[in-house]
Amino acid sequence: MNAPEQRLATENISDVLARFTTTLSADAIPAAVRERAKYLILDAVGIAYASQGYPYETVSLKALQAFGNGPACVIGHGRILGMRDAVLMNGILIHGLDYDDTHSRGVIHATASLFPTALAVADHDGASGVDLLTAYILGMEIATRVGMVAQGGFHQVGFHPTGVAGAFGCTVATARLRGLDQERTVMAQGIALSMASGSLEFLEDGAWTKRMHPGWAGVAGITAATFAEHGYIGPRRPYEGRFGLYASHLGDRLAQADLGLATEALGQRWQIEEVAIKPIPACHFTHAAADAAIALSRQLGGDATADRVRRIRRVCVLVPEQVVKTVCEPVSNKRRPANSYDAQFSIPYIVATGLLKGRFTIDELEEEALADAAVLALAAKVDYQVDPDSTFPRHYTGEVIVEMENGSVLRHREAVNRGNTDRPLGNDDVLAKYMENATRALSQSHAQRVAEAVLTLDQHDARALAAIFAEKP
Repeated sequence: MNAPEQRLATENISDVLARFTTTLSADAIPAAVRERAKYLILDAVGIAYASQGYPYETVSLKALQAFGNGPACVIGHGRILGMRDAVLMNGILIHGLDYDDTHSRGVIHATASLFPTALAVADHDGASGVDLLTAYILGMEIATRVGMVAQGGFHQVGFHPTGVAGAFGCTVATARLRGLDQERTVMAQGIALSMASGSLEFLEDGAWTKRMHPGWAGVAGITAATFAEHGYIGPRRPYEGRFGLYASHLGDRLAQADLGLATEALGQRWQIEEVAIKPIPACHFTHAAADAAIALSRQLGGDATADRVRRIRRVCVLVPEQVVKTVCEPVSNKRRPANSYDAQFSIPYIVATGLLKGRFTIDELEEEALADAAVLALAAKVDYQVDPDSTFPRHYTGEVIVEMENGSVLRHREAVNRGNTDRPLGNDDVLAKYMENATRALSQSHAQRVAEAVLTLDQHDARALAAIFAEKP
């Protein structure tokens, strides 16, 4: 039994997590973890710039401005909203294209919650860049672990872990920046239990609500920590309690939860090192299948698109059982996505696009691409089966099998999704992705200046960093 497990014999999980996040010094975080954290933040900032001008961005900003103006930074727009509204907006910008990072075992987009939260609180309070980075890392550690405990169960019962687990990470990150002691950080986690939320109902019709979940987790975290700071009392057992997070959210799947994952090797094995960077702007569950389809596209030859569709009789995609509800069903909806967000969660659309175009980029989410008759015709031939050899959630596996009209069969398997920690994108790859995204809104020189500020953020104060983000393109 390791030390955290021994403590859990007499302590609540919230106590262990509170002590860890309130007492760990910044210097105790390995240099490699701090460096990778900065690149995760850079990736997120690039996506925020790429989101500029999309309808969800415009509508969200108008809605939040209806609540009034404020001094907090909205990336690429200025200091125009109150602190919590800016967190919600920046979360929407980072998560809006579904291109942001994913912690595989927690199945959570944690940076989209934690960075807007840490930025806003650190900027508001005049904290240092070191403090901002430290709070971000510690919040990532808690959010991902809270997600890991469920072992994929949140998705199966219709909750989005990014909103649910993310709220607890944002709570401890705010508590760290505000200097709350262990007891008040325990209270803050208990308060967050009544605020953590996020429904997967958007999968039924491509609704926009998922985009709100990361920023809303940040709003919940700031609120919970601030209430605790002023003496509000929360439940002491928000995780393992009779009506705690897992008992209330997992239902019949509670038995599969592993509470030990919340504290296992805490401070020794850092979860930031297990965060996967997305190379494709779609749900991470689709990436292996997308890459498999792109690989097969090269084997299909250079014939005209219509001929290629005609030559293909059937496509079968092998996917992990746990992702079926998210990216494969209902089949009729997935074969004809209603909008770009629907398309990002559609195995039929993404695989058909990969087979026909040999790529899947942000451009494949434009209205013209979504209406492509050839892609839709091929998507109608795409079906799925459960992959019996999947290693989910460690890897988001995918295999594409193409049956041709002449009886031949082509197949390609991606056993480890690209970007996974077992097949990672290096920091140079992250920088290249950032520049590609950021320059959709910024000049090359402006994008480079932002990148330099992010990668040296621990050498400056948070307000200076926020001021750079606030600059308009």
